Amino acid sequence: MGSIVWITAAVVVIMIIEVPPLLNNGMKKELWVFGILLLLAAGLSIAEGLQLGIPNPLDGIAVIFKPFRDLLFGLLK
Repeated sequence: MGSIVWITAAVVVIMIIEVPPLLNNGMKKELWVFGILLLLAAGLSIAEGLQLGIPNPLDGIAVIFKPFRDLLFGLLK
C-alpha cells in the first residue's frame, strides 16, 4: 500500500513541474500525450507495486515470430 502513495506522490510532483510550461507555451497536443503516457506509466507502476502480475510483452512478440522461426529452422536443417 505504501508503494501506491509514493507513486502517486511522484506523479503529482512530475505534473507540478511539467504541466505549467506546457500550458504557458500553448502545447495542447504535447500536454495530452504527456498526460496519457504519465497515466499509463503510473497505472503500470501501481500494478507492479501491488504485484498483480503484468504480462511480459516479449511473450507476445515470441508468439508472433515463432512460426517464422520454425520456418527458418526447418529450411536450415
